[in-house]
Amino acid sequence: MTHCLLVTYAPVAAAEDVRKALAEAGAGNLGNYDSCSWSAKGTGRFRPLKGSKPTIGSEGSLEEVAEERIEVVIPKKKLDAAIAAVRKVHPYEEPAIYAVELVFP
Repeated sequence: MTHCLLVTYAPVAAAEDVRKALAEAGAGNLGNYDSCSWSAKGTGRFRPLKGSKPTIGSEGSLEEVAEERIEVVIPKKKLDAAIAAVRKVHPYEEPAIYAVELVFP
């Protein structure tokens, strides 16, 4: 089965909701374990442009937000559902989400 590493960034206050949504979508299952994820805290930076509807900050102003980088392993066939789950609970208008296909030896 082909798997992916899904990575997203969320404000610290929303990180647990994002992890829970990912687990409910089937991400983070490894052997006899579920809800497996890895997180690291950092600072997200962005400038909302004209026409944006930012949750945090205002149009034209550079923002810095305490965020968590969240990583999970997920079967490729469940990737679309996991991305949809993140978008549903994530507070940002345009959450950063990416996936990389994994090859296990």
